Amino acid sequence: MAIPDYQSIMLPLLRLAADGAEHMFREAVDKLSDEFALTDAERTELLPSGTAHVFGSRVGWARTYLKQAGLLSAPKRGIFKITQDGSALLVKKPTRIDNNLLNQYEPFRVFRARGKTEDGQVPQPALAAPSDQTPEDAMAVAYQRVRRELEAELLEQVKSSSPAFFERLVVDLLVAMGYGGSRQDAGRALGKSGDGGIDGMIKEDRLGLDVIYIQAKRWEGVVGRPEIQKFAGALQGQRANKGVFITTSSYTKEALEYANVISTKIILIDGARLVGLMVDHNVAVARVGIYELKRIDTDYFEGE
Repeated sequence: MAIPDYQSIMLPLLRLAADGAEHMFREAVDKLSDEFALTDAERTELLPSGTAHVFGSRVGWARTYLKQAGLLSAPKRGIFKITQDGSALLVKKPTRIDNNLLNQYEPFRVFRARGKTEDGQVPQPALAAPSDQTPEDAMAVAYQRVRRELEAELLEQVKSSSPAFFERLVVDLLVAMGYGGSRQDAGRALGKSGDGGIDGMIKEDRLGLDVIYIQAKRWEGVVGRPEIQKFAGALQGQRANKGVFITTSSYTKEALEYANVISTKIILIDGARLVGLMVDHNVAVARVGIYELKRIDTDYFEGE
């Protein structure tokens, strides 16, 4: 049989976890390969990038969507187990689990809303390109869709991390962006102050010619103007003129306007921009493939 699409894998994957035990993702891929009676060629078929197997990738998408719906949980990396909602769904004996069914769950609707494209469409792991698109256009659209999906899931991971882990993440991101000099220097600087609304400070450049003060909050609620005012006051107390306020949530309109009108330079980074920077600078993400586009070198044929 042909390699099943990711939605066809959802129900078998949830059934595999029905025993309530923790399951390794790699073992699940092998068991599902047997269940779908895949041939050796189908089991080893690679994505065009050549860095991952097609079936394993689709199992990964199925796991991601089930997890975002709250039917599976991930107690640790590479491990998943069924949740109470997942068990309750299996009791109903569904004949198929797909995105339409998952849309009955509020966490899944929220997840998909975060990943919507500018035209309001929800991205899918694999969609056929419209006939009026060039291959290059189709690849560009597919890249944006995969990236939005990645960023939405990455933000969920960041929000569920501990405050200490979030602090380390901020350090890694700032160092990857060129601040702090070295990871060791940055680690000592961040969290050193803890005074008057300042969580830490980091060198603006490798020589330490200037310092940037940081407020990093793993918040759920929207950050309002009072919090930015407090941070601005703390900067003035340090005679500092540069600060970065990082949150996993978002900012009110009043907070954004206040940051734009005060003399102190304060950069506000919300959850969406945070994960975008993480992807841009390869923090907490891994490269799975590179697609290289080529065109004919017309100069080569000159003078033929």
